[in-house]
Amino acid sequence: MAANTTHFNETDYFDGSHVPDLVIHYTIAAAVAMGLSLIGIVGNIIVFWFLLFRIQRNKYTVYIMNLAVADLMLLTVTAVLMMVNINTLVGSNPDFKGNVEFLTFLEIIYDLSLYSGMYFRTAMIVERCISMLFPTWCENYRPKTLSVIMCVFLWILGCTESLIENLTCPSEDFRSQTPVCTGVEIMTFTLSICICLPLMILSSVTLLIAMKKTFRDQYPQRLYIIIIAAVFIFILSVIPFNFLWFLLYFRHLPSIQDTLGLYFASIISAALSSTANPYIYFIVGRVWKQKSNNSIHDALHRAFKEDLLLF
Repeated sequence: MAANTTHFNETDYFDGSHVPDLVIHYTIAAAVAMGLSLIGIVGNIIVFWFLLFRIQRNKYTVYIMNLAVADLMLLTVTAVLMMVNINTLVGSNPDFKGNVEFLTFLEIIYDLSLYSGMYFRTAMIVERCISMLFPTWCENYRPKTLSVIMCVFLWILGCTESLIENLTCPSEDFRSQTPVCTGVEIMTFTLSICICLPLMILSSVTLLIAMKKTFRDQYPQRLYIIIIAAVFIFILSVIPFNFLWFLLYFRHLPSIQDTLGLYFASIISAALSSTANPYIYFIVGRVWKQKSNNSIHDALHRAFKEDLLLF
């Protein structure tokens, strides 16, 4: 996101009569993103703690635990970034010492968590789809440590992509459309829109078809619902803004108002996607017909329980 991030000293480009209204709107947007992030931080901390200490792990909870870490990082950085942005908009010391370096650091961590989270969602639903299509292979030949290996690889991939994007294509080069930035934008667009998005959609459709055929007479396995819901929310809330940032690079959104509006919309949407996940787990894991025995531990245990007899 670094190449796409707009610093707020660019409000100098606004028409003078519109600056106060825009500052109010953007301050409200930053406050909403910060509040949403704090709610998500609480939920992801709870999920991570239960997955780490209280719930028996399987090949999918490894992905979900790493996804919770990625979401927690993204939401924490978002909260801090929004505080910096509010200070820039209405604070008394918007250009504090080390401002640029601090923002760059935040953007690197933000992109690392955003990209890694996208890869975890993709790997999780693809593996679930493969387990359904090739159950014998998965039972007999799938390496036991595959989930761990994949998570390490995806963290490295997300970190590499974030460093390349933020260090080789700063905001000034992004606006100038340098050849390096063009290559970086094509790389990020290819990974997110051309690779991850089709894999997510194809695997989700396959699982939905399987759910319809396999679970006609019984409630579908909760893990199916969790994986598909997490992926669908990410597709609807994050992927469209990745596409719009790509269009922005080629000047399809030329005004600074459009750029800042897209910036805050993408921040809020990413925060919403990361915040929703832990609450999806709890809602899916609850037994709604029972008033008791609906503790967080029991709900998460039911949500992540894998019934191997279904494959």
